[in-house]
Amino acid sequence: MAANKYTDDSIKTLEWNEHIRERPGMYIGKLGDGQSPDDGIYVLVKEIIDNSIDEFVMGAGKKIVIDIQDHCAKVRDFGRGIPLGKVIDCVSKINTGGKYDSDAFQKSVGMNGVGTKAVNALSTKFIVKSYRDGRVKEAHFSKGVLVLDKKECDTTEKNGTEIYFEPDNNIFKNFRFLPAYLEEKVWNYAYLNNGLSLIMNGKTYSSPNGLLDLLQKHVSDANATRYPVIHFKASDIEVAFTHGNQYGEHYYSFVNGQYTTQGGTHQQAFREGLVKGARDFYKKDLEPSDVRNCIMGAVSVRIQEPVFESQTKTKLGSTTVSPGGTLLRTWIVDYVSKQLDNYLHKNPETAKALHDRILQNERERKEIAGIKKLANERAKKVSLHNSKLRDCKIHLTDVKNKLNKESMIFITEGDSASGSITKARNVQTQAVFSLKGKPLNSYGLTKKVVYENEEFNLLQSALNIENGLEDLRYDKVIIATDADVDGMHIRLLIMTFFLQFFPELVEQKHLFILQTPLFRVRNKQVTKYCYDEAERDVAAKEIGKTGLEITRFKGLGEISPEEFGQFIGDQMRLESVILPPDAQYSKMLAYYMGDNNSQRQEHVVKNLRVEAVDEL
Repeated sequence: MAANKYTDDSIKTLEWNEHIRERPGMYIGKLGDGQSPDDGIYVLVKEIIDNSIDEFVMGAGKKIVIDIQDHCAKVRDFGRGIPLGKVIDCVSKINTGGKYDSDAFQKSVGMNGVGTKAVNALSTKFIVKSYRDGRVKEAHFSKGVLVLDKKECDTTEKNGTEIYFEPDNNIFKNFRFLPAYLEEKVWNYAYLNNGLSLIMNGKTYSSPNGLLDLLQKHVSDANATRYPVIHFKASDIEVAFTHGNQYGEHYYSFVNGQYTTQGGTHQQAFREGLVKGARDFYKKDLEPSDVRNCIMGAVSVRIQEPVFESQTKTKLGSTTVSPGGTLLRTWIVDYVSKQLDNYLHKNPETAKALHDRILQNERERKEIAGIKKLANERAKKVSLHNSKLRDCKIHLTDVKNKLNKESMIFITEGDSASGSITKARNVQTQAVFSLKGKPLNSYGLTKKVVYENEEFNLLQSALNIENGLEDLRYDKVIIATDADVDGMHIRLLIMTFFLQFFPELVEQKHLFILQTPLFRVRNKQVTKYCYDEAERDVAAKEIGKTGLEITRFKGLGEISPEEFGQFIGDQMRLESVILPPDAQYSKMLAYYMGDNNSQRQEHVVKNLRVEAVDEL
């Protein structure tokens, strides 16, 4: 066979916008359609807001107005405004920006001048306006190409920058902005920037007390915490934490205003500092897990030239505070441990409450130790990898079991449903875990039930989360149950299990619900799958009455493996399990899964009546 020709003509140079459009994942991570909070369209909004935040950090502008509609977004800040002669360059020349001047943007949030260009290139409509000293400059782009360059003119508008954009529907297929997914991000901007007001779709977000407000919003129920939130703040570091009654470790970590959902070196140092501070004060060699279990903490640092492990900045990799400067770990550990030691000396009631929590964690750990041994032996006898779990090849061949971003596991119930998914799945990246009947309602139970209950023990073993999420084997944990009453009940019981014992799985956006079609509408020529009654009716009308057949799937087991392959492939519909920014687990679980049947019944009846009235 002749070798492929490799000549001058083989070498191509792409324009800046063409490169971004050709390789969008390099700039904004995954694409998606807006159904997941880390989809690319939310990264686009974030990149624009980040620039406005930088203006506030530099002392310019105390308000940012954000307008989010289904298919467009607009951000208006009241900073200095882009210098009018450089407006077009700043949004369309890849190596142009104000963040190369380290004196001006030493601890910047944005992408060093890349973010706005990425938004421009990936939008069918992009409008930038800069208001500066009574003058305004406006320019319009489409897919990064300048289509309208308006002349400067006078204005009465206050200084600042306004950017409007519509993401390209050819890149973000069938996308839609869900403001609820942006609410958490906007709240975080408020917590990290005291004195800033953000107004999104008419609602104002502001925080006078930073991370203290963040934690108090999550634990406003005094009974959910063992002691008042402890809060420390210095020029470039802020921490807050308390212990509650929920299991696991819950952290909110930030670097230069960026929410690092996957943690990183700063979060690990924060955890170490807490243990060291407790050991120093109590003069005991405490077990780290006993100190940290049931903790809810937040840490925010500002450092020069942070290094992240991906473009979307979800995990910090920096080891120093500044290039060639102090070790990041040393700085954070020393600060947190000294502040905690001093605080506990001054607050004996808190010191006692914290010690009681640590001792309780220690007792439970020792109590579970014996049960764990028996549970692990049972798991081996069940032959986990051959019965309950049908693993994917990337894990069967990877003895280290490290998390692979493409990996996912379907949790289903019953042989018929698990059989269909198993036959239809991509064996390389998709695993299946089959439950036997309805899981136990774990609300209010202690963690030893995880080891005493065979289903729970096998599930945590399959996910490898016994010691936290550091060793999680699957990026997506997907609940796949029937769309009937029993299926919904099983779904709730599984969610309760994770929220009760492994809430970090939900907080870090690993838990999803599989959406499967309720109806199949077809004739001999056409088949359409519909996810609700409205889609069914539209499909029936389009196909016509001749030979029309409408089937309602009563359960996953009724969907053939050949059909199922369409629903767990490239067009798979997943609903991310997202909790509100102010979610309080104890209250939520108590209401939906606790012993308050009359309240729940009243809620259901009331909502059913509302729906009935709407239908009339």
